[in-house]
Amino acid sequence: MGGIFGGASKPDTSAAEAQLAQQRAETERMRMQAQEEKRDLQEQMAAKRRAKTRGGSRMLLSDTRLNPEMGVDEEQNTLGG
Repeated sequence: MGGIFGGASKPDTSAAEAQLAQQRAETERMRMQAQEEKRDLQEQMAAKRRAKTRGGSRMLLSDTRLNPEMGVDEEQNTLGG
């Protein structure tokens, strides 16, 4: 009676298993991408916080100097002398 109901042979599920494995891999990839985006956002927020707390301690570079990175030259007349 095994022949009437299909009995001994199992249905071929390799295609369904392959699709399931592909979905799991895609889900894992999406999860890793979401974690990376979250980490990047947290780093950006931390950088903004650092800039707010420490950003005002540095003097701005003046556009009136020829080389603002070099600072004030000794030869240049200042208000004090």
